[in-house]
Amino acid sequence: MKKNITLDTEKKVFPLIFMVLGLGPMLSLWILRLNIVAVVCVAFNCIMSALITLSLIIKKKVYAPMIFGYAAASIGVVVYYIIWGADAGFGAFTSGLAGFNSADHPLLTGSGNFFTRLLGNLLLVLPTALALWGLFFIAKKTFTKDGLKMALSGIMSVLLMGTSVAYVLTMNLRSKPNTDRLWDGQDDYLNGVDKASKDNPNVLFIMMDDLGYGDVSLNGAIYDTPNIDSIGENGLNLTNFYSAYSVCSPARFAALTGRYPYRGYADNVIYPTVDTLSPFAQTRIFNSIEMGNNADGMLGDEITMAETFKAAGYSTGAFGKWHLGDYGEYLPTNQGFDYFYGSHHVNDMKPFYHVTEENGEWTIAHGTDELKDQSQATKWIHDEITSWITEKANEDAPFFAYYASPWPHAPVFAGDDFDGTTGMGTYVDCVTEFDHYLGQLFDTMEKLGVLEDTIIVFTSDNGPALEGSVSDLRGGKYLAYEGGQKVPFMIRWDNANGALGEIGTERNNSAVLVDLYPTLVELAGITGNGQKNYLPADRTIDGISMASLLKNDAVIHTSEHPILHMKREKLKAIQYTMPTSEVKALYPDYTYDILDNEYITFKYFEKIQNDNSAFWDKNRKNWLHILTDDYAENYNRTPVYPEISEQYKAKMHEVMDSFKENRRGIIEE
Repeated sequence: MKKNITLDTEKKVFPLIFMVLGLGPMLSLWILRLNIVAVVCVAFNCIMSALITLSLIIKKKVYAPMIFGYAAASIGVVVYYIIWGADAGFGAFTSGLAGFNSADHPLLTGSGNFFTRLLGNLLLVLPTALALWGLFFIAKKTFTKDGLKMALSGIMSVLLMGTSVAYVLTMNLRSKPNTDRLWDGQDDYLNGVDKASKDNPNVLFIMMDDLGYGDVSLNGAIYDTPNIDSIGENGLNLTNFYSAYSVCSPARFAALTGRYPYRGYADNVIYPTVDTLSPFAQTRIFNSIEMGNNADGMLGDEITMAETFKAAGYSTGAFGKWHLGDYGEYLPTNQGFDYFYGSHHVNDMKPFYHVTEENGEWTIAHGTDELKDQSQATKWIHDEITSWITEKANEDAPFFAYYASPWPHAPVFAGDDFDGTTGMGTYVDCVTEFDHYLGQLFDTMEKLGVLEDTIIVFTSDNGPALEGSVSDLRGGKYLAYEGGQKVPFMIRWDNANGALGEIGTERNNSAVLVDLYPTLVELAGITGNGQKNYLPADRTIDGISMASLLKNDAVIHTSEHPILHMKREKLKAIQYTMPTSEVKALYPDYTYDILDNEYITFKYFEKIQNDNSAFWDKNRKNWLHILTDDYAENYNRTPVYPEISEQYKAKMHEVMDSFKENRRGIIEE
């Protein structure tokens, strides 16, 4: 006679161990409040479902402690996302579906509330809960018919394994950031901003994507970009301007907040959270683990320049690439923009499509198939920003427009009228098309009478990747060398009234992307609480105004305000300018030509990977460069200036220690 299935409630060692293992992740999740622990819980349950099935096959038993351990881990996850969830609670069914428009599904989107999270998370876990309860009930119940109990138990154990895997693919993986939040300081600052008048200048901030330093003809490109060049020709061209990071998302964070991305857990590329077909919902969990503390984008309590200008009464619009989050507090219209047209994501990731967004709700603009053919993107974005500026030009308030072109990030596309026209490939065709439409935008602004009253800024988020020119610089995208972070920067303001000094000239001293926010606040005349150049006081603003550099080419980045070259939460290099007199004081016998300069700019690497792929396993350690005469970073000057090398190394550690002690840069009253 075959042994039938029994429910074993005895206190045996191994079942009790698994019960404790289930209780451990549950409590850890509630204490640590980290998404990664929720992943551990569901992984544990997948393993447990397999072990429960094996115990049925081998021992013909269902061990009650193992059931309780599975239940504890499940309860831990569900309770966690009900209390600390960051969306409505319906998991993978919230978004990512073909044709899904958040504006059409208000109950499934946004942060939801306690009851939507309760309902959503209970519905997601219901199949698994029923399978687990069914297995326990069947094992406990006595059946008169031989074999029925064994068959039903087998079916339930298989269902438990299947529903466990299904839960992994559909579970809620969006949780609230577990870090110090700065909402109160944000509210206090924005409430204190004074309203601007029509006399305040408009702002047009243009940011390219992966455009190299040598990809504009004003910096020596071998093709023409006349309309981009016109910004520098009618304004200023900064020859030593740096992005604050060598990849997309962190650089955008820095530009909009005036803070280094480390402050907001934004040290890496931000991935979509809506691609529900990836195995184990990879993209939905990647950000919160890689960025840390459950951050899924630029935290909503960061103060962006858009929020500052909006508080001052400006109309604010963003056009093109966002790449700083795709739901809830991370959306552009929850970060200070009245209107957004473009893509939340980068053009080489799935999903990719353009949306129109207002008030945190978005509608897909052209369908969901844009990843295959992006040839219309430049024209679509141009049409949107042109229409928006035309509308705002006739209003009483000034406007702030953020024009974040997705180009020339790979894969590159060009419209039919431009594809193949340069003879230099799609990359140059793409940049040429952007330049053409930029000229049309400037013509429209001139006809509307707003061009002269608009501060126009042009730059790139980082250096080039697969194609593009870094001129004579070393490295490229994702490296802390000059080619990765030194980018074009031009500024034009026809009605500057001397604020830009001599028009049509160059500025050669260094500045960095975090400087843009305080610079625009000063140039635009933003005031508040009786203060000029009104900036937040509750948090560190890492950037400093470039006003003196723009007017007189003054040195602004000294040891007190170094330029940081970071990568994945590590400081790779530090750079600032020293008076040559200080160098001579250390080395009075030196007579090198470089010492004839009034200032010298040094850049120091404690450790950096070699950019020569033939020697990929080698690192450069304790390297000191003088950018004043060696902007290609060809030679290590540490043997010549060892004391200066040590000084810069000490400054690096001082900066990182300060970051680690107060990551978000909170300033106590």
